[in-house]
Amino acid sequence: MKLTSGLRVAVLRGGPSREYKDSLKTGEHILTSLRAMPGYDPMDIFISKSGEWHREGLVFEPHRALEHVDVVWNALHGAFGEDGQVQRIFETLKIPFTGSGVTASALSMNKEMAKNIYRDNGLPTPEHVFLTEENFDDKDLLYIFQNFMHPVVIKPANATGSLGVRTAGTFQELSKVVKETFRHYRRVIVEECVEGDEVSCVVLEGLNGEKIFAFEPIRLETKKRARRLNREENERIQEMAKQAHEMLGLRHYSNSDFIITPKRNIYILETNALPMLHRGSTLNKSLLEKGLHHNDFVDHVLKLVV
Repeated sequence: MKLTSGLRVAVLRGGPSREYKDSLKTGEHILTSLRAMPGYDPMDIFISKSGEWHREGLVFEPHRALEHVDVVWNALHGAFGEDGQVQRIFETLKIPFTGSGVTASALSMNKEMAKNIYRDNGLPTPEHVFLTEENFDDKDLLYIFQNFMHPVVIKPANATGSLGVRTAGTFQELSKVVKETFRHYRRVIVEECVEGDEVSCVVLEGLNGEKIFAFEPIRLETKKRARRLNREENERIQEMAKQAHEMLGLRHYSNSDFIITPKRNIYILETNALPMLHRGSTLNKSLLEKGLHHNDFVDHVLKLVV
């Protein structure tokens, strides 16, 4: 498909996940960019929390909502938008779309599978145990309590970002948090708590003539005074972010989160196939540090698709 004047871009936002509000912000950011640039005809496709697809105020089945669309910008975060479900709809309808495909999206969303891929490819990641609601019992908690340093980190195994992340320092806290997490998620990861500075690194395909370009790592919000990263640490994080993007089979753009210990060991925590894009997001900060406007990013990604 050639990029022509009036390319009809459907921007999907909202959705049934717990990251509904973040998706609305990303979607609005993309729509604002498209409306400001010539050559694009944006369409706002809103998906309600109950899963209804809305176009121009009317409810349609997905295939009808996406009729006469040239390309889809997927701005849905979390479940349904990042786990391969909505991507399967696009692929079935043979509509080009931004972001990763079905398999890669599912892989990056599944922390167990992603961590196995990190390990198999030599990327250090914190020690961890996966628990399933069906096979869980207190023996699992006893093993964790006896074999892990405390506190430990508990988080959903199929969620993005910091959603649902909590810590536990005693056996009672561990038991309580794990069981509470199971009320909302079927799979849980318990991970060693690695102390250090948290950073995130965005990668974008095709920028500056590179197959995968890594932006300068962005330090995540922290309450303590953090030291500056040196050149070697920056370069190592950038290389790990590019490796994660490639080994997970991701497409167009992604970001990976890392932690750097006081002894300067670097661990990868997770990779997000669909980073948020709004004024305070890591992706937007990365663009600004590189001297790029978010319009430049939107235009670049769409040209990768079409």
